[in-house]
Amino acid sequence: MKPNQKYDDLCDFGNLYAAYRAARRGKRWKDAVAKVEANALEAVAYLQKELTEETYKPGIYREFYVTEPKRRLIQTNSFKDKIVQHVFCDCVLYDTLTRPFILDNYGSQVGKGTHYGLNRLRDFMRDHYRKTGSADGWVLKADVSKYFASIRHDILKQDVAEQLKDPRCLRLAYLIIDSTPGGVGIPIGNQSSQIFALLYLNKLDHLVKEGLRIKYYGRYMDDFYLIHRDKAVLLEARDIIARHLAERGLSLNHKTQIFPLRNGIDFLGFHTYLTDSGKVIRKVRKSSRDRMKRKLRKHAVMVENGAMTKEKATESYQSWRAHAAHGNCRSLIAKYDQIYTSLFERSEDTDGSTDY
Repeated sequence: MKPNQKYDDLCDFGNLYAAYRAARRGKRWKDAVAKVEANALEAVAYLQKELTEETYKPGIYREFYVTEPKRRLIQTNSFKDKIVQHVFCDCVLYDTLTRPFILDNYGSQVGKGTHYGLNRLRDFMRDHYRKTGSADGWVLKADVSKYFASIRHDILKQDVAEQLKDPRCLRLAYLIIDSTPGGVGIPIGNQSSQIFALLYLNKLDHLVKEGLRIKYYGRYMDDFYLIHRDKAVLLEARDIIARHLAERGLSLNHKTQIFPLRNGIDFLGFHTYLTDSGKVIRKVRKSSRDRMKRKLRKHAVMVENGAMTKEKATESYQSWRAHAAHGNCRSLIAKYDQIYTSLFERSEDTDGSTDY
C-alpha cells in the first residue's frame, strides 16, 4: 500500500461528490446547501483542490443549545466542512479508528447500536443467572461528567496517531481536532467527533475487560456498566477506573453508583432487570415515557397551528413506538396509542380530506 493511498481516496472526486450528496440529505431546503447545490460540480472540484494541495482548513462553528433529553451545547460547522467530515469518516477514519474496539463498545458503529447493546445486557444477565442460580449480584453503573467538553486534544491526538499512520490523514485529523479552541473539547455536532469519542475511551474498555477481567461490561459512548457477583471487586474497579479517567482529563459524574443487580439497570433508554426466576424484563424508562407524552402534546398543538404536519408528528411517534417495542411494553404502547389517537383526531372536511 502506498503511504498516501488513504488520503488519495478522500481526494477522489467521486468520493467527494458522494460525500456532498450524503451531507445534503435532509438539508436541501437550507440556504447554505442550496447555494452549493447551484454549482455543485464546481464546489466539489474546488474542495478537491484544497484537500489535494493541503490548503483546506476547518471554518468556525455555529453554536446553539438543545434541551431534549437534557440541555447540551451543539457546535455545528459549515456545509463545506460537513462534506469533508463525510468523506474523511467514510474513507479513512471509521475503518481505521474502530479497528481496536472491543465487541461491547456499542455506539455509532455498523451492526452495533442501542438494540444490540440491550441484547448484550440481556445475555449477560441470563449468563449471570445460569452461573449463580440467582439474581444476586452487583452493578457498577457509571458515566463520564461533561464527556465531549472534557476530551483533551493532546491525548486524543496520541490515540489517533497510534492507529492512523498516513501523515497527510493525520495532519487533517489534527486540524479537525484543534478546530475547537483551547485544547480541550470536541464538538458534539461533528461526524468525526462520534468516532473520536468512541476511541477516547477505548483504553478504558481494554482496562476493564483485560486488566480487571470483568466479563459483564458494556459501553455506549460515555455511559457504561460492570456486573459482578462480588461488591468488593466493583468497589476496587471503580477506584481504578476513576484514576485511569483522571489521567485522561475525565471524571465520573455524580450519578455513578454501585447497587444490587436485582434493582435493574437503566441503560439505553430502558430499565432492564433480572427476576428471581431468571427472566430478563425490559421496560421503557420513566423519563422516556414522560418525554414522549410531552412531545405528543406539543406536536398536537403545532399540528393544530399549522407549524407541523400530522405526517411529521406521526413519524416522530412511530419512531418512539418502534423503540418501545423492543421491550416488554405491550400495555404501555397500547396506552400511548390511545393518547396519540385522542390528541390527533381531527374532523374531516366535506370533501373527505382530513383537516389538520
